[in-house]
Amino acid sequence: MIALVQRVAEARVASAGEELGRIGRGVLALVAVERGDGEREAARLAERVLAYRMFPDEAGRMNRSLAQTGGGLLVVPQFTLAADTSSGTRAGFSRAAAPAEGARLFEGFLSECRSRHVSVACGRFGADMQVSLVNDGPVTFWLQARSGSEA
Repeated sequence: MIALVQRVAEARVASAGEELGRIGRGVLALVAVERGDGEREAARLAERVLAYRMFPDEAGRMNRSLAQTGGGLLVVPQFTLAADTSSGTRAGFSRAAAPAEGARLFEGFLSECRSRHVSVACGRFGADMQVSLVNDGPVTFWLQARSGSEA
């Protein structure tokens, strides 16, 4: 599983004019499920997203995690992160999980986040969404939990 995480001052996601989720200061996590991912990867990625140190401490160093700051988490499914862009001018999506499996594991990831963190909002799997954010820093990281590894 992949998460592109961004430290944000605020973020929101909407679909068909309906606001699905909104947070203030916190993390926007764009999440993709790859073929071969399972519950273990979903749990590991949730743990990494919540524990990753991307917020400043008193000295201004990135030593505090979302879990420590209590900020919001906005989770948005984005299968295009699993794209193969190694050749040509059009992405291939053979590395992305099938839609049903992707939805199941995305929900598992979301459930793990909600069981560990108070403020979690989310987008809708499979929907055409509009995401708005104010990137704080900017600070953006690529996190991955690979099947069969401790990553």
